[in-house]
Amino acid sequence: MINAKVLKRLETTEEQLIEHLDKDVREIFSTMVGVDISASLTAVTETKFKHCVTAMVGFAGNYSGMISINAPQSLAMTFTSQMLGMDVEECGDDVHDALGEIANMMGGSFKHHFVNDGHEVQLSTPSVISGEEYVMTVGSVPDTLTLMFESGAEHFLVSVYLESEE
Repeated sequence: MINAKVLKRLETTEEQLIEHLDKDVREIFSTMVGVDISASLTAVTETKFKHCVTAMVGFAGNYSGMISINAPQSLAMTFTSQMLGMDVEECGDDVHDALGEIANMMGGSFKHHFVNDGHEVQLSTPSVISGEEYVMTVGSVPDTLTLMFESGAEHFLVSVYLESEE
C-alpha cells in the first residue's frame, strides 16, 4: 500500500492509483506485446522468486521510487516472442531487453499520473535480473503497491513503490 503522506501529496487515493496502474499495464500489454491480460486486484507481498525475470525502472525527482515487473521465465519468453514476432527459447538478452522495455513503458505511462503541478520525475535506465532463486525488495514492503496479472495459466506481478521528497 502506498504511504498515506505520498497519497495526500499526490491528491489521490490508493484506489485511483490501482485503477491507473491496471489501465496502463493492460494498455501496454495489448498494444506493445499483443497479449490480453486480466488483473487480480488483491494485495500481494511476494518478494522471493524462482525461475523468474524482474525488470525495473527507477523514479527520481519530486517523487522517487520504482516500478517493476516480475514474471516467470517461461512467461517472459512468451512476451518476448510476441513482441519480436519470433520464437524465443532461452531466457537471454532478448528477454532481458524486452522486459526492460516493458518496465520502461510502464514507468513512463504511470509517472504521468503524478507529474502535475510542476512536479518533475525522471526515469532510470531499466535494470533486469533473473535467476533460479532470488529475493527482491524495494523500500518498505508495506508501502509497495503490487498487482497480480494473469496471462493464460500463468501470472506476473507489477509493483510500484513511491516516496515524496517532502
